[in-house]
Amino acid sequence: MKARFAAQLLSDERGADAVAVADRLLAVQAQDLRSARLAVRARTRGLSAADVDRALTHDRTLVIGWLNRGTLHLVRREDYWWLHTLTTPQLFTGNARRLEQTGVDARAAKRGLAAIERALTDEGPLSRDQLREHVDRARVPTAGQALVHLLMLACLRGLAVRGPLVGRQHAYVLAYDWLGTPPQVDRERALAQLARRYLTGHAPADERDLAKWAGLPLRDVRAGLGAISAELVQRDDGLLELKRSATRGGPRACLLDQWDPLLVGWRSRAFLLGDYPRRGSAEAHFRPFAYVRGRAVATWSLRGGVVGIDEPFTPLTKREHGQLAADAGDVTRFFSGA
Repeated sequence: MKARFAAQLLSDERGADAVAVADRLLAVQAQDLRSARLAVRARTRGLSAADVDRALTHDRTLVIGWLNRGTLHLVRREDYWWLHTLTTPQLFTGNARRLEQTGVDARAAKRGLAAIERALTDEGPLSRDQLREHVDRARVPTAGQALVHLLMLACLRGLAVRGPLVGRQHAYVLAYDWLGTPPQVDRERALAQLARRYLTGHAPADERDLAKWAGLPLRDVRAGLGAISAELVQRDDGLLELKRSATRGGPRACLLDQWDPLLVGWRSRAFLLGDYPRRGSAEAHFRPFAYVRGRAVATWSLRGGVVGIDEPFTPLTKREHGQLAADAGDVTRFFSGA
């Protein structure tokens, strides 16, 4: 599965900037902004966290919203609306159930959405904490996860999106103000686009990998893959890739954060975590891992700007230790802006 590292820009080829990374991967899981920034770092050269924030804040070339699987994702602005059209309709039922569980019924949710829209229209961009004050004044519960699910509903409705950084806070804005009027989306073409773009950044993969990643039923995924069948090659192992595949090359030694696209891009993580002693535990979903030769070899942490790499759980050569140490230094550089 080392070809997946090449598809993910973790081999010889790297992206020119944050937008190029989002273009290749289509969507980067981003409920933790640090993780999304680090996903970009690992796939570029010389970029800083400030460069990613600039794309979100000043260039408006990247945005974050609840898309695939009902999780926050970083995407290019031109990909937002068609992905929104494809991947959000099936999320409303679960969102309504979670709102009910937090004490927000349909009438309260309507008041909350109206309060969010008024606040963003009059005062936006606004952080989550600033929006909480407006929703509280509308007598809508915000305790626990209530506000998060209400903000998710605002994004699902196409009302809001996470756009700029205001100070250290990631702020919400009106989606149609920040991104423009939503275009008409042809569903068949969008499904074909989804299949093509997913394989560009994740091949080799199969239909079930795409279905899980996008949060779509298999019938939709099969329709998308069928629409681009002339562009596909089926490998001997049954996995699919595009005839025009990504640049090849061996996997780079690198540090990737929790929820990195490499860790959440397919149904199985076995090809990555075969040496990890706790690979069957829930923590395998979100641990930061160091990778060498296309396998996770250690966990790592970033505290107070200092990178710490834990004792490897598989033997490494002196050269490989040096490669990981060099990438750790680049993590520090990335956040320092040097």
